[in-house]
Amino acid sequence: MTVRLVLASNNKGKVRELRDILVDQPLLLVTPSEIGISLDINEDGATYEENARLKALAMATKSNMVALADDSGLEVDALGGEPGLHSARYAGKDASDIDRVTLLLKKLEGVPFEKRTAKFRCVIVIATPDGRTGACEGTCSGVISFEPRGSQGFGYDPVFYFPDLGMTMAELPSDIKNQVSHRGKAARQVPFLLKKLGITG
Repeated sequence: MTVRLVLASNNKGKVRELRDILVDQPLLLVTPSEIGISLDINEDGATYEENARLKALAMATKSNMVALADDSGLEVDALGGEPGLHSARYAGKDASDIDRVTLLLKKLEGVPFEKRTAKFRCVIVIATPDGRTGACEGTCSGVISFEPRGSQGFGYDPVFYFPDLGMTMAELPSDIKNQVSHRGKAARQVPFLLKKLGITG
């Protein structure tokens, strides 16, 4: 039996990745816009997990469906963990991905390659309409490059460089990215999380 999950996001890049990663699972992922729901959630949690839980619970309550939310961010060591929780709003509320990447590179001007280490972190929360939740997390490590490279992906992907692969996240084919990314690592735990919560089709 297929489990229907509503994603607490209309972000096209995020939705595409989650569908790709979970393609072999008996899951049907739908977006709020696909089922005619709009929800503006104030993400004022102190952690990724708190933000993801806020989004998942609000979506589960409004849709009366099991909901999946993720909250993720980029943590740059040389910037004390910035942009972190504020990754999506780093350059202002209506800023573009290019604006955010440009600001990040400006703040790292003069920082040598070996000190540009960073981590992507993703927390996924599943919530049920009756208020039960479960969480899982994935991380991946890399280095912030000196300039953007690649046209795949979104967000900070063009400047998140994997020394072992010799490519930025935006240069990786989607199947490789989903193997090594923070979201891929978190999303592959979703079937176990659903089982733990007793959610079956």
